Amino acid sequence: MRGLFEIITRRGLLRCERGATAVEYALIIAMVVLAMTAALSNVADRTIGMWNNVATEVTKN
Repeated sequence: MRGLFEIITRRGLLRCERGATAVEYALIIAMVVLAMTAALSNVADRTIGMWNNVATEVTKN
């Protein structure tokens, strides 16, 4: 176990911030995807309502 700790400290892995940056980018992408999903859900509901209205008007005439 001690040898593993020495290898980690020699290679500078304790100071490496690349993994933290990748996690931050992943969180940003996840938030963007959630926002897009919410927006598209709203648009889909409105579009379905519009087409249902069109179908109703067409069947009336």
